Amino acid sequence: MDDATATWTATRLAAALAAKEISSRELLQLYVDRIARLNGPVNAVVTLDAERATAVATALDQATARGERRGPLHGLPITVKDAIEVEGVRSTGGAVELTDHVPAADAVAVARLKAAGAVVFGKTNVPRWSGDLQTYNDIFGTTNNPWALDRVPGGSSGGPAAAVACGFTSFELGTDIGGSIRVPSHCCGVYGLKPSFGVVPQRGYLDHVGGGTTDADINVFGPIARGADDLDLLVSVLAGPEPERATGWRLDLPPPRHADLSSYRIGVWFEEPSCPMDREMLGVLRAAVDALAGAGAKVEEAHPPVDFVEQVALFNALILPAISPSLDAAVADTMSGPHRQWLANDERRAALRRVWAEWFETYDLLLCPVMSTPAFPHDQSGDFLERTITVNGTAVPYLNNVAWTGLVGVVGLPSAVPPIGRTPSGLPVGLQVVAPFLRDRDAVHVAGLLGDLAGGYQPPPGC
Repeated sequence: MDDATATWTATRLAAALAAKEISSRELLQLYVDRIARLNGPVNAVVTLDAERATAVATALDQATARGERRGPLHGLPITVKDAIEVEGVRSTGGAVELTDHVPAADAVAVARLKAAGAVVFGKTNVPRWSGDLQTYNDIFGTTNNPWALDRVPGGSSGGPAAAVACGFTSFELGTDIGGSIRVPSHCCGVYGLKPSFGVVPQRGYLDHVGGGTTDADINVFGPIARGADDLDLLVSVLAGPEPERATGWRLDLPPPRHADLSSYRIGVWFEEPSCPMDREMLGVLRAAVDALAGAGAKVEEAHPPVDFVEQVALFNALILPAISPSLDAAVADTMSGPHRQWLANDERRAALRRVWAEWFETYDLLLCPVMSTPAFPHDQSGDFLERTITVNGTAVPYLNNVAWTGLVGVVGLPSAVPPIGRTPSGLPVGLQVVAPFLRDRDAVHVAGLLGDLAGGYQPPPGC
């Protein structure tokens, strides 16, 4: 099997497996070999379960020989973010408190992937409790960006995105509460989807000791892959109500509203005075918009009539209670505030959702940045609230780099991130394709078209 097979899209790999051009066991061995050879400097994959996975892959190959097929992911070997529980495989959430935690059951989303034929063979690195824009912890150390080892792969799904970029897995399952799928996809040059809130069950999410039994506000599970077709396939497998609600509930995400770009009306929101943008990266974003317009899309400088600063402040106010279980109790109580305040903030969020929904009656999609910068240099100093990033030579707050993702996440909207090129310095750039609530497939569709026009996935140097 050619080494380049490892960087095929999941849909192409699934087709090759179904046609018996490759076997699941061969593909699994290819990934294990590549991890042994290439993972060291990147440190994306931190736990392997190759022996059990080989047995599963062998059984699926035997089923293929009999003409049987478990599902659309039949035989695809995959890794899973270490913040998500996988039965029988160490799953730590990046926290020393769970160093030896081996779940007795799969997270619901993992169980759905397995039921569709995926073969889980490893776990990928995360920051402690998935709480940073970088990816490092006291158990497994630092994950580096495969495009520039001195820079971050993003967080918190930095290990997953780096593994996808390097061709260590067919695809990945990540989580996103403040940008944790979108930021690493942008930093590593891969495709990611933050689904609409509530579309994919998030049970089995390790954000604190004893976690995973309830849903965290704003948080979602979603796929990271090397193609938009993969995102569409994977959301089809993952989406649906929690098992306890499946008796009476159904979810049917609609297909894209339009077949081609010329039918889409798209708003663009790239510049915001409170959140300055890296000039090199802004040039890549503008070139992507020009490519869309050149392909016939109706593209306008327009965005919902919301106050950027106020909506991001609301995100900050609501994410603090959501992440508080991972914090010291006294700190958590102070940061979370009274429940009455949360209720008032939730009412403010409901009003903003109506504003966005009304704007989407005129526009199909919104394009906006993922971050203010491309992947930035590692900085593990002190408290992340005190860190800064450099934008056009000026130091700005570190958390500016979750402003754009928080803006979208707080109102629960779907956002797909395609890779759209690289800066003159060679760093990947993505952008958010934001759609109305439950119009996830619109976001994925245009992300795919945009990726085809403006760049798409390319393996990093050496991969």
